[in-house]
Amino acid sequence: MGLDLSGSERRRRTPWGALALVMLTGLAMMRNGVDTSGGPPQPAAITAPSASSRIAPPPVSSAYLQPLAYAPASRVRIDTIGVDAPVMDVGLDEEGWVAAPPPQDANMAGWYQNGISPGQSGTAVVVGHVDNQTGPAVFYRLGSVRKGHTIEVTRYDGRVAIFQVYGVEVFSKEDFPGVRVYGDTGAPELRVITCGGGYSRAAGYDGNVVVFARLIGTR
Repeated sequence: MGLDLSGSERRRRTPWGALALVMLTGLAMMRNGVDTSGGPPQPAAITAPSASSRIAPPPVSSAYLQPLAYAPASRVRIDTIGVDAPVMDVGLDEEGWVAAPPPQDANMAGWYQNGISPGQSGTAVVVGHVDNQTGPAVFYRLGSVRKGHTIEVTRYDGRVAIFQVYGVEVFSKEDFPGVRVYGDTGAPELRVITCGGGYSRAAGYDGNVVVFARLIGTR
């Protein structure tokens, strides 16, 4: 997989096929990781989905923000944690998990191409490794992102979608809240996801760090 944009336009514009499979089965986004000295920063203890832990999105601004049209993602920037990375298209692997970018390319993120594009109405998904065999990878510091931080996603149409973070959590892969994470909130949103939680050599990381963000501007 890579930056091949020649796939079916119909398939790319209709997210509720493959993505629905992930949502309905509650599968986590990423499975593997390699422990690094000290471990990546974590936002909180691992949580299971519950009404009491549900993150409330910020209120919709009274000034209507026009969602963008469809366009694949090409780059993601999170200045507060030093992320400035190219984005490749990713789909599902043979087991129904959202595939991660090749682990040997530490500074590569992936956009789930069968879903929403960043800035469209709905929830777009960007993933990346926390580490690889040589050390920290693109989203190693994702757990240190905080409410109010911004994320910029550049698209292949030249537009930039600007998102503001309103929540960061770690979820167990055994009880991942797919509908909560991927579901449509009625606004253009973004989820950025990497591995997190505890680590063992046998099983890898046992959780996923999930950043929740909402579109606040475009340019």
